[in-house]
Amino acid sequence: MKYYQLVLVSVFALLGCSESGAEKVAARATESQASGEQAVISPVAAKKRGSRQDSQWPQWRGPDRTDLSEETGLLQDWPEGGPKRLWLSRDVGIGYSGPSVVDGVLYTMGVRPLSAAGVGDDGGATGIGDAAKVYLIALDVDTGKEIWATEVGEVFENPWGNGPRSTPTVDGKFVYALSALGDLVCVKRRNGALRWRKSFTEDFGGEVPKWGYCESVLVDGDRVVCTPGGSEGAMAALNKYTGDVEWRSKDFTDGAQYASIIAIENGGKRQYVQLTQQHLVGIDADNGELLWSSDWPGKVAVVPTPIFHDASVYISSGYGVGCKRVRLNAENEAEEVYANRVMKNHHGGVILFEGHLYGYSNGVGWLCQDFATGKKIWSEKRALGKGCIAYADGRFYCVDENDGRVVLIDAASEGWQPHGEFLLEPQTQLRKPSGRIWTHPVIVDGKLFLRDQEMLHCYDVRQ
Repeated sequence: MKYYQLVLVSVFALLGCSESGAEKVAARATESQASGEQAVISPVAAKKRGSRQDSQWPQWRGPDRTDLSEETGLLQDWPEGGPKRLWLSRDVGIGYSGPSVVDGVLYTMGVRPLSAAGVGDDGGATGIGDAAKVYLIALDVDTGKEIWATEVGEVFENPWGNGPRSTPTVDGKFVYALSALGDLVCVKRRNGALRWRKSFTEDFGGEVPKWGYCESVLVDGDRVVCTPGGSEGAMAALNKYTGDVEWRSKDFTDGAQYASIIAIENGGKRQYVQLTQQHLVGIDADNGELLWSSDWPGKVAVVPTPIFHDASVYISSGYGVGCKRVRLNAENEAEEVYANRVMKNHHGGVILFEGHLYGYSNGVGWLCQDFATGKKIWSEKRALGKGCIAYADGRFYCVDENDGRVVLIDAASEGWQPHGEFLLEPQTQLRKPSGRIWTHPVIVDGKLFLRDQEMLHCYDVRQ
C-alpha cells in the first residue's frame, strides 16, 4: 500500500471506520486519481455512506416535481423563535441552487471560492475571487460537513447573483447538475468523479438566457431531458450514461426560459411538458415530436414549473401575465379551460393541494385559487411579503424573500392561519442590494433546509 493510502486509512480509522472500510475508501481515492477524475473528497466521505434509507428528495420540487413532501410526524406549531437549528454551513458558495437529499447526503451547487476576505460570522463578504468556479457539492445531511466538491464550469455574472440557479438531480449512481452558463455534468454520487460533460451553447446551439440557465434537468428512464433552446430544437433528450443526443424537438424551437420540465402520461403517450415565453408544449418522449401546443403571452421571464392534474396542465408567470389551465383530450389536443390574472406567480412556486393552488401572486399577496375554475378563494397580503412556498404534513412553509421571515401556515382553503414563525439569521450580505432569498424551502427526513446564498441552514422540524 502506498504512503498516502496508509495516511488515508489512519485518518478514516480515527473517524471510526473499520480497517477494511477505510482501505476501500483509500482505494477509491487512488482509482479517482489514476483516472484523472476532477473531484475533491473530504474524509467525511468515509462516514455514513451506503445503506441509509431515509426520506428522499432527489430533484427539484421532489420525487414527482409537485413540491408535496410525504413527510409526517412534523411540528404542527413552532415554538417561539422557531424550530431548533441543527447546523449552518457557510461554505456552499454563492448561488440559488436548491438541495437534493438522497441516502443521507445533500447535493447543491455554488460559486467558490468567495472573496479573498472570506465570509465572516456576520456573512459580510462582498464578492467572489478572480479564480472562482461553479461547484457541485455534497454534504453530510446530519452535520453539514462537506463530503466532496466537483468543478462544473465558469461563473455566470449578473447583477442579480453570480451563482448557479438550478437544483441537482440525483438518479441511481449519478448526479446531474447544470450551471447558469449551460454546463451540464454527470458525476458519480459516491465521490463526485466526472462521468461526462456537455455545453448547452457549444454542443447544442443554445443561447444563455438573460438571467442564466435556471432549469433543473429531468431524468426519465435512461434519458436526461433539458432545454438548451434554439433552432436545433428547444428541448433535447440525452443518454443519461453518455450524454449523447437521442433527439431534439425540431418542431419546437423557442429560446430557453427558466421553467423546468415535467413528465406526464396522457392519451397513451409519455410526454414532456415545458413552458417558454411563447408556448406551453407537450413533447413526445419517444422521438421529440410536438404533440400539442398552447400559446402563452409571457413577459420578461417565465419561471414556475407547470402542474399536471386531471388531464390538465396549469401554468403561471409574473409581470402581470397571470395563469392558465388547459385540458388535454385522448388525442392530445389542448383546450383552454380558463386564463386569468388571479395567480401571477413570479418565481416563488405554485403548489396544488387537495384541489386548490397556493402561492404568492404579484400585487395580490399569498393566494389560494380553485384549480377547477381558476377563481380566487382567499388572499393575504399583509402577513408576509413576496416569497416562496413548500408543503409537508398539512402545513405550508412560506419564506419572505426580502427580510427572511419564515412562517408556518395551514395548508387549507379556509384562509391564512399561521402556526409560528422565525427570522432566518444570520443573513448574508452577498445578495444585497439586488439579490433576494429565492431558494425554495425543502423538508425531508424531519429537516427543513433554507438557503441564503453561501449560507445553508438546517432545522429540526420533527415533533
